[in-house]
Amino acid sequence: MTIYYEVSDRVARITIDRAERMNAIDQEAEAELEKVWSDLESRADVSCAVLTGAGEKAFSVGADMKDTSLSGLEYWAAARPNGFGGISFRRSLDIPLVARVNGYALGGGFEMVLGCDIVIAAESARFGLPEARVGRMPLDGGMVLLQRKIAHNLAMGVMLSGRRFSAADMAAYGIVNEVAPDAELDATVDRWVSDIVSLAPLSLKAIKQVVNRTAHLSPAEAHALRLPAVVQALKSEDAEEGVRAFVEKRAPVWQGR
Repeated sequence: MTIYYEVSDRVARITIDRAERMNAIDQEAEAELEKVWSDLESRADVSCAVLTGAGEKAFSVGADMKDTSLSGLEYWAAARPNGFGGISFRRSLDIPLVARVNGYALGGGFEMVLGCDIVIAAESARFGLPEARVGRMPLDGGMVLLQRKIAHNLAMGVMLSGRRFSAADMAAYGIVNEVAPDAELDATVDRWVSDIVSLAPLSLKAIKQVVNRTAHLSPAEAHALRLPAVVQALKSEDAEEGVRAFVEKRAPVWQGR
């Protein structure tokens, strides 16, 4: 298996375990990632997921260039509705997804970062979309997603230069939430995860579902949409418990129902 996946204390941790290939994604790894996301969508015991790469050099450098089973045109034509790694376009995963960027996030690796909700990067991390350097393009998120997340000229600067950008650059662009010293990356990620897991799981699901399902709507249309996760959260025992705990000045005990 090239993808390590475990769940503990309401946190799922997904690691691309191909350090010898800078965590590049081949067809096998992509299929495994798709299974992970599908499994997470079916679970009620997870409040947060963390995606990272094995080792210290790379989060992921994207598509494995040694996987020559498909031509560039065949790759582009293949059905990939959820984007690179099954996550860059995915809108059906209703739990917060944190990217732990421990090194290079290039090409499809950067596209997977763009599919995450919160991005924590080590100071040494580097980001880029260098596909044009090898006669390719950022097909699975870069060209269509980056321009929707940051200013036009910044997105074009990333894609049309092929440059590598620092974690500080990406924080200034609004892609990275927090930059951590390399030695403090895990502690920083854990702090964010702890904050997330302390919140009501049904509220987290409802918030992400609204964001994912309504971005194309006007604010009034989005507000009027009665999504199932919102209704479930408002009717839940946790909604009553949260208010009760606030009044009683204690930490809430979430049941996820």
